[in-house]
This record gives sequence, C-alpha cells and structure tokens, in this order.
Amino acid sequence: MLDLIHAAGWPVWLLITTSVLGLAIIIERFLSLRTQRVLPPRLPGQVVEIVRQRNDDPEAIVRLAGTSPLGRVLAEVLLNRGAAIPERQAAVEDVGKDVAHHLNRYLPALATIAVVAPLMGLFGTVVGMIEIFASYTPAGGDPAQLARGISIALYNTAFGIIIAIPALIFHRYFRSRVDHFLHRMEREASALSRLLERGAAQ
Repeated sequence: MLDLIHAAGWPVWLLITTSVLGLAIIIERFLSLRTQRVLPPRLPGQVVEIVRQRNDDPEAIVRLAGTSPLGRVLAEVLLNRGAAIPERQAAVEDVGKDVAHHLNRYLPALATIAVVAPLMGLFGTVVGMIEIFASYTPAGGDPAQLARGISIALYNTAFGIIIAIPALIFHRYFRSRVDHFLHRMEREASALSRLLERGAAQ
C-alpha cells in the first residue's frame, strides 16, 4: 500500500483525506438512518394508546418528542390538537422541515466528494503530465522520471474514480432512504391528525 502511495505522488494525499472523510460520513449516516432509530415500529401504536387514554399531558409530549424524529413529528400533532386544521398542518410542516434538515445532514458533503474526487484525480493527472514533460531535456529523456510521471497520472485518475463511485452510490441511497422516512412520517402524522379530529367530533 505504501508503495502505491509513493508511486502516486503527493497529490494522492488529497484523495486519501477525501476518502477518509467520505467513509466517515457513510458510516455515520448508516448508524443515524436506521429504521429503528428514525421510525420506531411500535411508536405509532403507543401514541394512539396515549390519545385513547387521554394521557397526552405536556410531560408525555416532551418525552415523545425526544424518542425519535417520528416522535417529534407526532408530538407536534398532539401539541396542536386544539388548533385549527390549517394551523396544525403549518406547525407540523415546520417541524417536518427541521426533521428533514437533520436527516439530510452531511449528505451535501457526500455529494461534493462524489463531484470533487474525479477533479482531484484529474489534478494528479496534470501533475503526472508535468513530470513527464519535465523528463525530456535536450540531451534526451530520463526513463525513471518518465515512468514516475506516468504512474502519478494513472494512479491519481484511478483513485479519484474509485472514491467518486461509492460516494455517489451511497449519496443516492441515503437520499432515497430519507425520502422514504419523510413519506412515512407524513402518513403517520396525517393518520394521527384524523384520529384527533374524529375524537373531537365525538
């Protein structure tokens, strides 16, 4: 591995730093975007029981909001149960935007890595080409310097592509996962809102 790094020249350290950052983001998002953490399966049923038993006091709502992103959205519905429907929807949408921002955290950075990594590889290619041209002198070419320039150009190009492809794949995957979570939260919030409306009508 050290031989590869040496052959790729100093520009590869930019790519190594980028790859470490990208890997850290991917691991963090995998841990943060687990279904159990974002959408606890039993939570909607527990909220329904709270409503039916009329245990939705302020303390219970605060505890619900701290359980998960879904809990925060459902807690906002309960908090505004006495408000008019448009006001309740506006309040839930505001919280939903904040939750969406939290779930999308670091994804723009991952997208940036997917775009920047090939450009860094291209920069390494340019450095390698400079080495190649520098190997030629009026007296003839230096084979060792020529070979080093070629290795710098090729290795950096390859490393840039290798980093960009997984970063792009995981960025799309996490974005689709966040969209799925937000859709589920919207459905659960609407279902709870309808349940409260029926209870108020009775």
